[in-house]
Amino acid sequence: MKSLVTLISLVLMAIASYTFAQNKMQPLDKLVNIEDSGWPIVLDWVKSAKNKVEVLRVDTVKAKEALLQTQVTTRSPMGAIVYHSGGLLIDNGWIRILGSGNEKLSRSLPGWNKNKSKDYLLIADDAVGGFFILNGGGLGSDFGKVYYFSPDNLNYEPLDRSYSEFLDFCFNGDLGKFYNGLRWKNWKTDLSKLGGDEVFNFFPFLWTDEGQDINKCTRKAIPIEEQYNLNIDLKKQL
Repeated sequence: MKSLVTLISLVLMAIASYTFAQNKMQPLDKLVNIEDSGWPIVLDWVKSAKNKVEVLRVDTVKAKEALLQTQVTTRSPMGAIVYHSGGLLIDNGWIRILGSGNEKLSRSLPGWNKNKSKDYLLIADDAVGGFFILNGGGLGSDFGKVYYFSPDNLNYEPLDRSYSEFLDFCFNGDLGKFYNGLRWKNWKTDLSKLGGDEVFNFFPFLWTDEGQDINKCTRKAIPIEEQYNLNIDLKKQL
């Protein structure tokens, strides 16, 4: 079994590969590693997870294209998830980890990151409009660590976790504690009606003084692209 250090190294290589993918594209046979795949390790993590994890069915055609665009080897957890799954849904879809796309989560990892930032990689998001981001150098000196772009303050919060450690947080972490104040009464019922490419939009905004009590905010489902662009625009204005 690969050590955590090895997995972290592979993820760091994955970020560098993604950043410079347009300069030198590796063919698919160089990216798919059958003998030393990271997928069995990810599946072991899923099987032992404390939180509910749903592995979305993979479309092999989409998976090949997504892996080519991402330029990440399947030895890494990220490459394995992109190539072997449509993505992962955590806690009944509260958190969505991007893979190669599925009817429940149409966005692929490379597709979602297209025309966004070259300084980081959007790897996952949640139902309240929070985004998990892998630092490519634009968020701080901790290259390869995950940040949370939080909807209740619009700050990039360092989580001090690598991609593999972020997966462990999703699979086994105390999500109730992490999302304290961001879950409302009957949130599970509302979540069951939310699509994987949608998020809840709140008014007043959660980062305002008036929006501190989420139970008093109105909410509606909107496309995640709309929420992401709104967050970025508001961040620039604050």
